[in-house]
Amino acid sequence: MVNNDLFEQIEMLRRKMISVGMSNGFTSKETIILSEKLDYLINLQLRLQGKMSA
Repeated sequence: MVNNDLFEQIEMLRRKMISVGMSNGFTSKETIILSEKLDYLINLQLRLQGKMSA
C-alpha cells in the first residue's frame, strides 16, 4: 500500500485548491499552481502503486 502521508498530502492539497478556487476563481494563477502540484502528487502516487504491484 502507498504511504499514507502521500494520501494525506493529496487530500490536504485538494481541499486547499478547491478553497482557493472558490475564493480566487478556478483559473487564477494560485489555483493553477496548486492544481499542478496536485497533479504531480497524484502521478507520484500512481507510479508508486505501479511499482508495488509489479
